[in-house]
Amino acid sequence: MPEPSEGPNGPDDLNEPPSFFPNEPGGHSREPGSLGELVEVQPEGVFAAEAQGSISWFVLVTDGERKLPIMIGPYEAQAISLPMESSRPDRPMTHDLMRAIMERLRARLVRVVIDDLWNNVYYAKLYLKVGKEEMEMDARPSDAIALALRFEAPIFVAEGILEAGGEA
Repeated sequence: MPEPSEGPNGPDDLNEPPSFFPNEPGGHSREPGSLGELVEVQPEGVFAAEAQGSISWFVLVTDGERKLPIMIGPYEAQAISLPMESSRPDRPMTHDLMRAIMERLRARLVRVVIDDLWNNVYYAKLYLKVGKEEMEMDARPSDAIALALRFEAPIFVAEGILEAGGEA
């Protein structure tokens, strides 16, 4: 049987999700910071770029003036492309299944927020509403965008991330 997971201070608290921010050199952990006001964006498309025989996938979001490319994987590219093209596969994909489960549980996706950037990695949150309670959940931006498209939920990006994305 596997050993229980233990951190430096004893057993890990399995009721709390792990931090998604890696430790900085020197053992200091990083806390998310404010990168400015939230700006609503729309996904413009999914694109592939080839470099040295390798293909990289990107979803491009825009506020109408600025564009932010976010690197994603090939499966996430398909998960985002299908609803953008109003296409439905014969069998539900993972994000379609998530939507069906959430709807059965009477949860709805209120909004998606891409609000942090650390080591060239974007971080997102899903805001779900069940009854009168609103919950925040960490998510990869690609998964968050794929779900937002299925729920027709708005997508927001922190101003500082849009500015930094325009410089890349």
